Amino acid sequence: MTAILKVDTIQDTSGNNIINESSDTITIGASGDTTNIIGTLQNNGSAVAVANTPAFEAYTTGLQAITENAYVKMTFATEVFDTAGAYDNSSNYRFTPQTAGKYFVYAKGTADPSSYENGRTAILKIYKNGSALEYTKYDTMTGGNSSADGFTSATPSARAVVDMNGSSDYLEAYFLLNTWNDSGAQVGSKQFGAYKIIT
Repeated sequence: MTAILKVDTIQDTSGNNIINESSDTITIGASGDTTNIIGTLQNNGSAVAVANTPAFEAYTTGLQAITENAYVKMTFATEVFDTAGAYDNSSNYRFTPQTAGKYFVYAKGTADPSSYENGRTAILKIYKNGSALEYTKYDTMTGGNSSADGFTSATPSARAVVDMNGSSDYLEAYFLLNTWNDSGAQVGSKQFGAYKIIT
């Protein structure tokens, strides 16, 4: 025997609508309510996707020559994915999502001094709208201050949660490498990505 319950509205004991059906639209909860869904939200038997998008990730495996002891914008030419076409992989190398919200952003790069064991300082910074947000610094402090005392490579990485306005805000990554005797600086094994946080 099959029992069918047909109602237009389900209310709590205070008379507030919990579930309301109107014109084939079901509204769960009300504005300002906290609604917890246990299980899988479905549409005609198929799970409804809740995605962390817009999102992108890009990388470059080759070495990028950078100015000694200066912050230089990192280039990431190869896209792994770019869900909304919001990352520029050919000119500005920046992510400009057109959806407002909080984003998790991350970047990494490997410092490669031109001379062996000559690395002194490597810093990777994440920038929003041209200003530094977050950074990681790898510093070698030695007593002799000689090229033989530095690092051969270092891989700083940085990450941050950033509020984006969904129109003009953009994200970039910058790298600085300083060597003991200004022998030349490069950065490789670069990765840059971000995705919207579901809040």
